[in-house]
Order: sequence, then C-alpha cells, then structure tokens
Amino acid sequence: MTPLYWLAWSTSRLLFLNLFRCRVYHPERVPLTGPVILAANHESYFDPPFIGSSLPRPINYLAREDLFSNRLSGPFLRGLNSVPVDRAGGGARGLKNILERLLKGNAIIIFPEGTRTHDGEMRSAQAGIGLAIIRSWAPVVPVRVWTYNAYGRHRAVPRLATTAVKFGHPIQFHALREKAGTCQRPELRNLYQQATDETMAAIADMCPVMDRA
Repeated sequence: MTPLYWLAWSTSRLLFLNLFRCRVYHPERVPLTGPVILAANHESYFDPPFIGSSLPRPINYLAREDLFSNRLSGPFLRGLNSVPVDRAGGGARGLKNILERLLKGNAIIIFPEGTRTHDGEMRSAQAGIGLAIIRSWAPVVPVRVWTYNAYGRHRAVPRLATTAVKFGHPIQFHALREKAGTCQRPELRNLYQQATDETMAAIADMCPVMDRA
C-alpha cells in the first residue's frame, strides 16, 4: 500500500466500523495475491471504499479518465491505485488499462452495472465485463453490498445505517476461456455474454445478510 492508500484504507475502515456498523462476510475468499476481479453490485458511493477497506490487500479502482488530468484529483486517484476508464467503463482504452493491471497481478473492483441503482435493486450489466473476464484469466469473486439505505441516490447526505458486504467463492471460467481461445470471432460475443450473465447471477444469488427495511 502507498502511504495515501494506507491512510484512506485505515480511515474508511474506522468510519464504516464505528459509524455504519458494517458487517463483512467471508473476506478470506478473496485471494491474497495474484490477479483477481471483484465484481460487485453498485448501491452507493460508499461501495468502493467499503469493499476495499474490508480486505487486507490493495485494490485497484475505476475512475473516469477525465479526472486524471486535474492537478488535484489526478495525483490523488493515482495514489489510490485508480484505473482510468471512460464514463461507461466499456471503452477499448479502459478495458486495456483494466487488463494491464490484472496481468500485473493486481486485484481490481468492477461494477458491471456501470452506475448506482436507483431503487436498491440490481440493474442489468453493461458491455465489457465479459471481455475482461475472458481475456484476463483472473478468478472472479462475486461481491454483494448492502449500502443503499445508508447512502442511496435518494439521500443527499449519508444516514448512519448498517452496511454489509459479502464475498462469494471465486469463479474460474476455465471452460469458457479455453473455448474462447479456439472459437471463431462471431462466437466470442456469446462467450462474453455468458461470462457476464454467470457473474451477475452469482452476485444476485448471494443470500441476504441483513434487513433492507
């Protein structure tokens, strides 16, 4: 961890533990070393720091590429291991940056929905996550967060409500990745979509761990 990352990690951990009574389930399922994709649902702005501070290893985050050109936000984002991507997160350069981080053995958080939920329910995944999964050969850990009641879109300021995060078992996608190495190009799109669908299903199927009321 860089000094800035450690400071942000420690502060987030302290705040979520003491102010939002956070519950963290099965962080041991995330490999401590090597490349890994953390694929999570997206309920609030709390999600990236909450997930990252729940794990002992540094995590790479996605951030809009235009923020990196700012003299203030640019160095700050780089110090937090952020990866520049376009607004939708599915552009060619953004995917290239994601794959480069994974090939270097880093862990990275991806929100397949692309944006925060409007009502607390999961949205459909955007394009791009399946390609990153197939090409990276990194294990995919499904992650389910419950932060909507604390800081959903309907709240101008955070509410001191309980938050929770649950980590699933890593998915390897060996069969899909091997098939992608030999199939024709038109079939690749179907494989990417299958990887996306299986990832989203794994997130959605994680048993609730707290009352959303």
